[in-house]
Amino acid sequence: MNLPNRLTLARIFLVPIFLTVVSLQVPYGDYVAAAVFILAASTDGLDGYLARKRQLVTRLGKLMDPLADKLLVSSALISLVELHRLPGWVAMIIIGREFAVTGLRSLIAAEGTVLGASILGKLKTITQIVAIVALLLQDSPFSVARLTPGNLAMWIAIAFTIWSGLDYLNRGWAVLKKGGF
Repeated sequence: MNLPNRLTLARIFLVPIFLTVVSLQVPYGDYVAAAVFILAASTDGLDGYLARKRQLVTRLGKLMDPLADKLLVSSALISLVELHRLPGWVAMIIIGREFAVTGLRSLIAAEGTVLGASILGKLKTITQIVAIVALLLQDSPFSVARLTPGNLAMWIAIAFTIWSGLDYLNRGWAVLKKGGF
């Protein structure tokens, strides 16, 4: 097992640690949870960079990397809902987009084509990570009416989530139409 794959597995193993820390009501627990989340999220960019730079891209990595990302982000969003810092509809938009894009990519892959990640997808991930950290460190709940740093960051993440999802659907539909789908 190569280093990029180990980093991906580390991200998966950090999810239950994050969930444990975020659920504990201890002094400075939010800061520790945010630190664990940041550590886990930082492995995402690093594993991909190392895999490409060192030509260590593997089928295991291609399968596990997006799964690890979805586990980390979904667990954080659900935790924020549980902590009453994020409404369920926001988590559902983000998680629903992930299911839709994953399904589309799988359908296209079954046709023998790869629908690669776009810059919008990468920006979506970055904005989601920033928003999750901001909300972990924000005691007040997400609100449509209040403009706090966490709320602003989450609105930006929602916008990139929807925009990148529509971009994937548009690009994916074009690929499927070419294939006579």
